[in-house]
Amino acid sequence: MPRPKTRIQIRNSETILEAALDVFSAHGFRGATLDQIAEGAGLSKPNLLYYFPSKEAIHQTLLTRLLETWLDPLREMDPNGDPVAEVMGYVRRKLELSRDYPRESRLFAIEILQGAPRMREAIEGDLTALVAEKAKVLRHWMEEGRIARLDPVHLVFSIWALTQHYADFDVQVRTVLGEGHDPYAEAGAFLETLYMRLLAP
Repeated sequence: MPRPKTRIQIRNSETILEAALDVFSAHGFRGATLDQIAEGAGLSKPNLLYYFPSKEAIHQTLLTRLLETWLDPLREMDPNGDPVAEVMGYVRRKLELSRDYPRESRLFAIEILQGAPRMREAIEGDLTALVAEKAKVLRHWMEEGRIARLDPVHLVFSIWALTQHYADFDVQVRTVLGEGHDPYAEAGAFLETLYMRLLAP
């Protein structure tokens, strides 16, 4: 059985992951280097390699954590709740995730744009299964006439696109809006109006 990590080891591991998140979300896996991550973490490269054996290991740790964070808002959709409230709750949670975790959103986007070489198994497994499970819930609500009949999977895709855009294209959003705007507050109001109308039976 491996010995538990000391507080210093835990702190250094988290410091490395935090620095790596900056580097990977800016440069992608291919463009990132261990030297950049070590510099960002304030550690030597040999010290970094004591905690993580490779760039791949750091990246995989970040992706594993990210997928759990990314799926949690959809998991919270309650089959026994009010359909409109549950879908709107999911929209709000996804927008908050983009606001609070923009680097993670960009890391995910870059991985997908590169063909998901390090996430394909997780996408084909946990992510696809969860979307299928919630699509079944949405379809049931539609059949009951409680929300409008829509393609449930494409409904989920649209929520991803309309919420993650604000993290992945942050510079564009803020430039176009100009100073004095809160992109997330304005997006929240817009998306509420959009989806409330879209979901009306």
